[in-house]
Amino acid sequence: MKKFLALLLAALMLLSLTPAMADGPEEISILLEGNNVTDDAAVLEKLNAYLTEKINVTVKPVWGTWANFDDLARNAVNSGNNTYDIMFTCSWTSNEYAPYAKKGAYVRLDDPEDNLLETYGADLKTVLPELLFEGAMTEGPDGQKGIYAVPGFKDFATMSTWDVNVTLLEKYGYTLQDVIDAGFYGWGDIFAKVKAGEQADGSVFYPFIFEGAVAERNVNGTPIVTGDAGSLLSYYMNLEDVSTPGAYGNVLLNKYATPEFEKFAAQMHEYYEAGYIDPAISMGDTATDTWRNAQNSARYLISSEVSLYGYEVTTSNARGIQVAYIMSTDAPYIDNTSVQGAMMAISANSEHPEAAMKFLNLLNTDPYVMTLLNYGVEGIHYTLNDEGEVVFTDVRNNSYTVWTNGLGNVTILPPQKGQGADFQERFAAFYAGSKKLPIYGFTFDPKPVENEIAAVSNIKEAYMLGLCTGARDPQTDLPELLKKLDDAGMQKIVDEANAQLKAFLGE
Repeated sequence: MKKFLALLLAALMLLSLTPAMADGPEEISILLEGNNVTDDAAVLEKLNAYLTEKINVTVKPVWGTWANFDDLARNAVNSGNNTYDIMFTCSWTSNEYAPYAKKGAYVRLDDPEDNLLETYGADLKTVLPELLFEGAMTEGPDGQKGIYAVPGFKDFATMSTWDVNVTLLEKYGYTLQDVIDAGFYGWGDIFAKVKAGEQADGSVFYPFIFEGAVAERNVNGTPIVTGDAGSLLSYYMNLEDVSTPGAYGNVLLNKYATPEFEKFAAQMHEYYEAGYIDPAISMGDTATDTWRNAQNSARYLISSEVSLYGYEVTTSNARGIQVAYIMSTDAPYIDNTSVQGAMMAISANSEHPEAAMKFLNLLNTDPYVMTLLNYGVEGIHYTLNDEGEVVFTDVRNNSYTVWTNGLGNVTILPPQKGQGADFQERFAAFYAGSKKLPIYGFTFDPKPVENEIAAVSNIKEAYMLGLCTGARDPQTDLPELLKKLDDAGMQKIVDEANAQLKAFLGE
């Protein structure tokens, strides 16, 4: 009898130690960005079996695309529903990290009273650089600074680049150095020759297809100002040394009221009128898809990209051409936008915050989970060559294309074909040479001028894309835009932003 009672007591103690296992795994839903996934069955079968064993959690990904993510995310956070436990957020999506953290959309992970990061995500602090957590610090709804998302360990410094189709360039007798030497304002002759040659068979070809906002940043050296969701402000970097102030100093300007912007817009309009730019990139409904489709099908000569170290191997393999990236600054630059460039937040409406934190911890620290979710199943979506590099199959390319940078810690992934076994070491060394911007850490708080921002943003929307892609003539349209912005209170926004920046810098 005593032996029976001892066994019963031991069994009860074991059950008390594993209550979650007795109840079955918790399912969490994740909204992801930038993917083209039509069949994830094989991946989820293996992934969820592994997650159940490790943390008693299963996941249900919602594979947002470049085209639909903003609407999905905006609707979820604005409606306050619990559709997603985890969602991608960053400094450039509609559910922008800093403003929505301040609105209370995300769980504070380092909350002093319920520290999910410490309790369920302690491993993250051992694999992610402290710089990332420093950059993730932002104000919450109570005005206190905290960490509201797990930052992705990827290209934590920004590389604004020109994406060049070297294969096509060399077909017409040019080299990459020719493109570099000519510069943005001197590409006309190259465009003309390549366009004429590619249209000799009667087809239509546009050599210059890009993302308008990125192109402007490349040319003028104007990084995103964190908190400036309306793209109203510009800070001018020193392109020769981004760690020092540019020509205007540590000052924020009306993006559209500088000689540099006027010159940029005039050149874009010249290229547009010459037929070098696809008109579809000047229309909001078609801009992103047109730009990405041109890249993916290699139907372009020069494009734009916010790139990362080693990305030319990835895109060259995927497009079947040689791709090269020309960086617009002297070094990758560290700003809030880059550090907050890809993050995973737990929704404040989630019913499973602990399970979500356990998953994020494992995703960023377990190579099997990160590789499976990114690359798929070995033998189905990829194989390994003799060098241990990943070689994607047609199945992966056609039905399971995942945006790797949108998931988390890329440094625990195996190298892709052509990257080399030491790729991750070179990756880390490259970003060790990054430079912080003089205003690193600054986040503009739009609340004091939210009425003015609402007014000028509506005006700006009608002009910005057209001016940045050449569809609008800056000689007539830019003065019109500036007058309307001034009348709607643009100067008040600029003054408020500079007052905040001076306070941040202690001036």
